[in-house]
Amino acid sequence: MSFMDSLKGKIGMSKDKAAGLARQHGDKIGQGLDKAAHTVDSKTGGKYSSQINSGVGKAKDAVKGYGEKGQDAKGPDAG
Repeated sequence: MSFMDSLKGKIGMSKDKAAGLARQHGDKIGQGLDKAAHTVDSKTGGKYSSQINSGVGKAKDAVKGYGEKGQDAKGPDAG
């Protein structure tokens, strides 16, 4: 189960509505991810910067792909 499926299940959102929100608010989601990453990075003293940046990049790609396709975005490692 993908992250987006899990999230939708918890908030009871349809795939079409989730895709529409990802398209409409992708920039705001990205800003929120950046802000969260900055907070976590500062709390950990920069010890995990590369892992945080990698995770944020993958999350942004997933949101972008989900909004573009209107379906589950597959990460680069998906088969």
